[in-house]
Amino acid sequence: MLANVFHTLFLWLPFAYHHTSNGIEWNYLTNGKTWTDLCATGKQQSPIAFDIQKTRELKSPRIYFANYNVELKGPIFIKNNGHTISMDIPATINGQPPFISGGRLRGRYLAKGLHFHWGSPNSNGSEHTINNRRYDAEMHIVHRNAKYIDIIDAAEKKDGLAVIGVLLEIVKVPIAIPTGLTKVINAVIETPMDESNTTIPAGFSLDEMIGNVDHNDFLSYDGSLTTPFCHEAVSWTVFTQILPVSFSMVSKLWKLRDRCNHPMINNFRDIQDLNNRPVYHRFGRA
Repeated sequence: MLANVFHTLFLWLPFAYHHTSNGIEWNYLTNGKTWTDLCATGKQQSPIAFDIQKTRELKSPRIYFANYNVELKGPIFIKNNGHTISMDIPATINGQPPFISGGRLRGRYLAKGLHFHWGSPNSNGSEHTINNRRYDAEMHIVHRNAKYIDIIDAAEKKDGLAVIGVLLEIVKVPIAIPTGLTKVINAVIETPMDESNTTIPAGFSLDEMIGNVDHNDFLSYDGSLTTPFCHEAVSWTVFTQILPVSFSMVSKLWKLRDRCNHPMINNFRDIQDLNNRPVYHRFGRA
């Protein structure tokens, strides 16, 4: 079984490639309720429902986003893996990887890939909720602890992974949609079916995926990956400021097809029990 786990992890990490292998099947028809045999049985599963009033103030230094402002080196690989759209994060044009440190993190975490979760024309689809509100979509930027040799090794360690969560909300007239995010979402029309992929020139940095969202105001807790095998190896950071996007942008995601050729909609996991875990809130400041 352990060999099968590693093989499956290799197929989808670090770019959230939620593939099927060795006869292991899963889907979002029940938003994760049927993953009992696939996911960890521990007490630190994700996503969770954030209640701002019940968080603990985090007084640690801000998270440092190194090389997030440097253009990525293209071409950039984008793929429909049958469960989501994922993007490989390469090194920057200066040859250095984007990484994060600081906050509650111990060490450097290298950015390896990003992917999205979304709802449907009739429902919202962020994985995390804030004060009982679910947003239209959520972007995850997955990072690996630099002290581990690869993503498979990191997924087996309590401090192996760090994920930045950005909540997306459809607004009628978004003031400024990040240029990188626009390029990536526009490219998904080239990946309509399971296993389809495309490449795009870079010309943008990771900062241009996030835009002007306040990096210093965030919620943080220890949790898991939100897809099988749901390893409890993740330090989560979810920005409290919501990123406004257009209807036309999110609707491109609704038009994608999954591995069964069904509409790829509502690809989010249900809220998991907090189990008395501490949840921290760092208020925006320098």
